[in-house]
Amino acid sequence: MNIALFGYGRMGKMIEEVAINRNHTIVAKIDANTENIDFSKIDVAIDFSLPSAAFGNIEKCINNNVPIISGTTGWLDKYNDAVALCNEKKGAFIYASNFSLGVNIFFELNSYLAKMMKTLDQYAVTMEEIHHTKKLDAPSGTAITLAEGVLEHSKYKGWQLEKADENHIPIVAKRIPEVPGTHTVSYNSNVDSIDITHTAHNREGFALGAVIAAEWIVGKTGVFTMKDVLELN
Repeated sequence: MNIALFGYGRMGKMIEEVAINRNHTIVAKIDANTENIDFSKIDVAIDFSLPSAAFGNIEKCINNNVPIISGTTGWLDKYNDAVALCNEKKGAFIYASNFSLGVNIFFELNSYLAKMMKTLDQYAVTMEEIHHTKKLDAPSGTAITLAEGVLEHSKYKGWQLEKADENHIPIVAKRIPEVPGTHTVSYNSNVDSIDITHTAHNREGFALGAVIAAEWIVGKTGVFTMKDVLELN
């Protein structure tokens, strides 16, 4: 399979390594300075670029009939536009805030726990995410996805960064060198606490999930999620 990488930072390099180990070929490494892209040689594209570039990359791929996997966060104000374009052009597109297989199982666990805690008003929800100092957005896309999983099954009206009122979930974002990603969801009452945590030990899990998603989407049409890839629906 011929893969194009949009963005060739640390994640791009890790995806390249994983893809080659799985017998794929990297046919293009595309950044902001790339002018000409031969889409005819690309079977699937994987985007881990910048928030300012992500939607444009998705748009180019869909318009050129190339399936695209996007793990870039911070651009979701245009997500509905990407979905509409994909449907219009009968393209193929997956966005995930986190492609780690373990994190996507964690998302399901988080949602299930939120359902169980729905009527227990004595518990207040808090969240914490820790990432490396080069991560540009806060809170992380993964933390936002986790918050959305809680909001779907609770009386909270939304989330807020750092401090929050009683109607919002507080998300504390910490930036520490060389931390791939740690996310904790906590339910705290006067008598006890319940915590669930996912800790990434390295970035390989993110890269592997993205490559697996890229393998899965080739030949398909539509807008999908990692739930589809992992058959969690």
